[in-house]
Amino acid sequence: MIRTSERVVAVTFNAAWNDAGLDSVLGDLARRRTPATFFLTGAFADRHPEVVRKVAAAGHGLGNHSYSHPYFEDLTTAGRRREVQAADLALRAAGAVAGQSLTPFFRFPYSETSAAQIDEVNGLGFADIEFTTDTNGWKGTEGGMTVDLAVGRALDALRPGAILQMHVGTSEGGPEVIDAQALPRILDAITARGYRVIDLRTLLTPVAGTADTGDLPG
Repeated sequence: MIRTSERVVAVTFNAAWNDAGLDSVLGDLARRRTPATFFLTGAFADRHPEVVRKVAAAGHGLGNHSYSHPYFEDLTTAGRRREVQAADLALRAAGAVAGQSLTPFFRFPYSETSAAQIDEVNGLGFADIEFTTDTNGWKGTEGGMTVDLAVGRALDALRPGAILQMHVGTSEGGPEVIDAQALPRILDAITARGYRVIDLRTLLTPVAGTADTGDLPG
């Protein structure tokens, strides 16, 4: 959650598999002049550097989602550090540093967090950005999800400071991306309910070259 009483929310996407649905998502965001933050794995950035550049060129923020999307509790401290740093290097190599695209934001794989691991990430210069709700569109129809269910989950969580998590890509490489289909309905409903979508980068400290990760939402 973002600490605020204003009727604002943030929209975020994770990407670890492929870029299915991305063009649709970027198109809907552009038509509504809506900012988003995309949390990408380093492996995704290595496979799809042109996609990373496309997201950055569209003006959206890019966050770190680890390199290979492992369960962090199964790693050593050194292993967790390598995952974070390797992903950062991959994003930079893909050209994500253009403009203000690359952020000091990190999102744990599988939403698996602990106070100690958040401290580790903070020590590497990243703020942990989790979410209020996941639409669960990533499960696909084979996992029992529909566009209506994804929209409902997002709107049920709508409150000041909510952070929505969605996904692009499909785990099996299929053509259907529920979150891409749900996005326009979600954005239109956000506006209709008197909310506006903010860019998470507005939460960064204005002091050049620093980021007070302890003051950012986790």
